[in-house]
Amino acid sequence: MKKLILYLFIFLFSGCHATMSAQNVTSPKTAAGSWLGRLEVSGVTLRIVFNLSLTANDSLEVTLDSPDQGAKGIKIGPVTIDGNSIRISAARLKGKYNGTFRNDTLIEGKWTQAGMTYPLDLGKMKTAFVLNRPQEPKPPYPYSVEDVVFRNEKAGINLGGTLTIPAGNGPFKAVILITGSGAQNRNEELMGHKPFLVIADYLTRNGIAVFRFDDRGVGKSEAGPAGSTSADFATDAEAALNFLKKDPRINPSMIGLAGHSEGGFIAPILASRDPDVAFIVSLAGTGVSGEQIILKQAYDISKASGTNEKELKSSYALSKKLYGIIRKEPDNAKAVSQMLAEVKKSLAREKKSGEETKKLTDQFLAGTATITSPWFRYFLFTDPATFWKKVKCPVLALNGEKDLQVDADINLPAIEKALKKGGNERIKTVRLAGLNHLFQHCKTGLPAEYGEIEETISPEILRIMSDWILSL
Repeated sequence: MKKLILYLFIFLFSGCHATMSAQNVTSPKTAAGSWLGRLEVSGVTLRIVFNLSLTANDSLEVTLDSPDQGAKGIKIGPVTIDGNSIRISAARLKGKYNGTFRNDTLIEGKWTQAGMTYPLDLGKMKTAFVLNRPQEPKPPYPYSVEDVVFRNEKAGINLGGTLTIPAGNGPFKAVILITGSGAQNRNEELMGHKPFLVIADYLTRNGIAVFRFDDRGVGKSEAGPAGSTSADFATDAEAALNFLKKDPRINPSMIGLAGHSEGGFIAPILASRDPDVAFIVSLAGTGVSGEQIILKQAYDISKASGTNEKELKSSYALSKKLYGIIRKEPDNAKAVSQMLAEVKKSLAREKKSGEETKKLTDQFLAGTATITSPWFRYFLFTDPATFWKKVKCPVLALNGEKDLQVDADINLPAIEKALKKGGNERIKTVRLAGLNHLFQHCKTGLPAEYGEIEETISPEILRIMSDWILSL
């Protein structure tokens, strides 16, 4: 639910500036420095920095940072300055930037990538850009930190992870952290935040061992077979569970799972069949099908972004039709053909021009590999209640009231209902006011806020998790 594409860059610049007179000419020396801006695409905001530096022959070299995605020093270029115009090529990102210097601290321009063009103004920074993440822990730690490699025999792959063990004598209760959708590292790094690092630090300081690991194909983890689904990812968590049970410092009867977003779907998949799972913490986990999740998510985010009700209903209806086609047609080529026909009908009803129609259909076709993938098909149509009904261990289910990605009012009751239907009364659900999908205190809940907010995760969430686990 948190997947962001590298080229969705965002930049911040505000304020009034005098216009540079037409006869002035910008030199490489004047242009040298770091320039920050914001690009907003479909409700996503990512900051980016162009770092322009002088070479020995007074030309310019450039690197690009995307601090909200943890990307730094991406080599791009060349840079061309002609009068007050600047052009920056970014071939490896399939992009380019064209701008005009309005004065020594402002460039007005546009970023083009993958056939799309977006306004992008840049402001020159006086000092280097630094993300402020006050909750991120720094060594030395008052507990042991061990980087390990463990084996998922079912998938035939090795996975890399980090185990943190509290100070003192064990054996300790332990929790395995499971990331949300998309390939993420063991810290679940997103928009410059490392929520799993913060969670692991807090819980370990409070006497709970924590094991977090890289997703398949990320960091120290091997990619594994193509076409993997959430059910396959559950075997990764199962391998982590089996790994921990062999550690004498861990209480083998008190190892639980804490899954965020899709991780909160993966956790009951494993717990429904493995009685060795001692507990589950569902962090914005799902209680209804992916189809319901995504339809609601798209509607809520678009509405919060200012889309009018007519467009919201039209988009909802079209998406529902497209998902219906995917459900009924297992052949991807046929499904894409049928969906494309529906998209063209919708654009015709909206009386889009030929150029607009081509642009929008090209965009749709570029995304069809994702929406017809095995992972998406499984997530879209699998009902988590199937697994929650079979979970017998204690469950703590947490959702933010402002979560626009996994709606609390739909998912919390669904999780509770399924558990009770299966005879499990050991459940605690908490709906937390003012928190978004990452459990940050926020204003709107829009994903665009995630990187701008300095808080990584609400201290209240950390306390609730720790107190509940320790009470078991």
